[in-house]
Amino acid sequence: MDTKCEAGKWNVDAYLRGCASRTVLEALANKWTCLLIDALRHGPLRFGELRRKLDGITQKSLTQTLRVMERDGIVIRSVYPTIPPRVEYELSDLGRSVAGLMEGVKRWSEEHVDEILAAREAYDLRAQEEPRPVPVG
Repeated sequence: MDTKCEAGKWNVDAYLRGCASRTVLEALANKWTCLLIDALRHGPLRFGELRRKLDGITQKSLTQTLRVMERDGIVIRSVYPTIPPRVEYELSDLGRSVAGLMEGVKRWSEEHVDEILAAREAYDLRAQEEPRPVPVG
């Protein structure tokens, strides 16, 4: 059985090391990608609006993430011939197709943050009290 995985040529299976779908998972798993998709769900926004909305994102991270999303066909960048030029970002059809999922991930994170933080704290306390053996093999 050939393990090569390229969309349209072989069976796509993200569990396979060489599967191209892993690059898609990697891009979508990025916190800024998730938040940008959710932020753009309601319509186009300018760079500055996105930067203000995503508290803590650097200009460099925002630029890089938007470029990756544009390259992946998730975001459309529109430049308007005004002085100064106006640039807007909006979700493509592909981006809109994943927006509900990203909104769900964001909402789930917000709803369960207290439980996750409590579990982390309990784990860390247990780890301090009794070191865990390292699995072999």
